[in-house]
Amino acid sequence: MKSLQTTIGKARRLSRLLSSFLAMLFAAHVLMPPSAAARVNVVTLPGRDTVQLTIYNSADLTLVKETRVLTVRKGLNRLEFSWANTLIDPTSLEIRPLTHADQIDLLDASFPPRVNNTLEWRFRSEYAGEVVVEIRYFTSGITWDAGYVAEASKDEKGMALMGSVRVTNRSGEDYENAQIRLVVGVIRLVEDIVMLANQGRPGSTLPTGAVLPTAALKAVKDEGRARMLAVDSLSEVQQKQIIKEGVSEYFLYTVEGRDTIANGWSKRLPSFRAPGVPMISYYKFERERWGDQVMRYYRFTNSVPSKLGKEPLPDGAVKAFRTVTDDQLYSYVGGTSVKYIPINESVEMELGQDPEVLVKPALANWVKTDIAFDNHGNVKGWTTRETWEFEVQNSKDIDVVLDIRRSFQGDWSLATRSDYEKLDAAKVKFVMPLKPREKRQFSYELTVKHGTNATR
Repeated sequence: MKSLQTTIGKARRLSRLLSSFLAMLFAAHVLMPPSAAARVNVVTLPGRDTVQLTIYNSADLTLVKETRVLTVRKGLNRLEFSWANTLIDPTSLEIRPLTHADQIDLLDASFPPRVNNTLEWRFRSEYAGEVVVEIRYFTSGITWDAGYVAEASKDEKGMALMGSVRVTNRSGEDYENAQIRLVVGVIRLVEDIVMLANQGRPGSTLPTGAVLPTAALKAVKDEGRARMLAVDSLSEVQQKQIIKEGVSEYFLYTVEGRDTIANGWSKRLPSFRAPGVPMISYYKFERERWGDQVMRYYRFTNSVPSKLGKEPLPDGAVKAFRTVTDDQLYSYVGGTSVKYIPINESVEMELGQDPEVLVKPALANWVKTDIAFDNHGNVKGWTTRETWEFEVQNSKDIDVVLDIRRSFQGDWSLATRSDYEKLDAAKVKFVMPLKPREKRQFSYELTVKHGTNATR
C-alpha cells in the first residue's frame, strides 16, 4: 500500500512539472515578438568560397565580389546578410545565382524591423540542393598606395626604378584568400560610402521594415559607379604576377596570387622593376622659391624608349639612392612624392638641396636714367638699368644641368650674351650644362622703364 502511494505521488509531481513546462512553452510562443517568430526559417549566409577586391585609390572605395555555396530547398527560401561593425554599404548589396540560375527567382530584399545591420533576401527555387551564388557590394576602409625606389647609377645618367603597392584593411571585415585588384583613376561619387554603411543603425534614415524590389538595390546609382563596374568586367587573369590592363580612363593592376586580408592588416607587394631607365641629374635655382639654395632633381620620362611607359604610374612616395662605389655601395639622395604620371609624360623628382652645386648672384651696377618731369616739376617717368653677375659652380664628380630662373616686373628687357628662354611675361630661365668641377660666370643687363617711360 505504501509503495502504491509513493508511485502515485511521483506521478502527480511529474504531471505538475509537465504542466508547468507546457505553460511556459505556450507563454514563450505567445509573447515572442512577431519579428522573431517570423525569422525562424531564415538561413544565415554561409562562409565565402572565393572573394575578389577591386580597390580604388582616388576614393575610399572597394568593390567586393564573393562566391558562396548555399543549400536551398524547393519553394520559398530566405537568406540573411549582416554587415554589423563593418563599413559595407548596404544599399549596394546584390546577389545572383551562378548555378541553376534558370530555376531560381529572386523576389525581393528587405531590411527587417527591429533587426539592425541586416538585409534579408527572398527567392523561390524549383531546385533542391547546393547552389553557388555571387554577392557584390561596395565597402570603404580598404585602401592602397604606391611607393617607388630609384637607384641611380654612379654617373646619374641612368637608374633602376622599382614600384610597389601597399594594401591596408580597416573595413571591419576579414577577407580570406582574396584576389586583389587595384584601380588607378578618378572616381566621382554622389554618396559617401562611410555614410551609407552607417545607415540602418539606430538613429539612421534607412527605412527598416520596408520591402524593396531587387532593382532598388543596384550598385550602380550614378555614372561614377557604372564606370567602376566597367572595370570589373575586364577579363580574369591567371598569371602569378601583377597584370596591368587599361579600361576607359582607368588602369587596373591585378596583384599576384591571393592573400588573406584581415581587418587591421597591411602588406607591401612588388609592382614592377625597370632597370636602365635614362635620367638627367637636374638642378634648379630660383631665389623667390628657395632663397640661395640649389634644389636637386632626377628627371625621366614614363615612356617605352625609357624602359617604362606601359602603364601610367599612380601617386606615391619616392626614395632615391645613388651608387657611389664600383661594388654597388648606395648613398641616400633624398625622398619626395610624385603625382599621377601618364604615359609619355616627363617627371621631375625633387630631392632637396644639394650644397655641391652653387649659384652666386651679385648686383654689380645700378643706375637711373631718362628722368622725365611734368609741368609742375614732378618726376613722371624714368628708366633703371641693373647689371647682374653670376658665378656658378659644380663641385660634383659628374655632369649636371643647371636651371637658373629670374623674375622681373614692369616693362623690362634683357641684354646678355648667354642663351635664355622666356617662360612668361615676368620670368626667364638660363639652362647650362656643367662638367665635373667646372666653374663658370655669366652676366646680364636688365632695363626697366617706369612711369611715362614705359611702353604703352
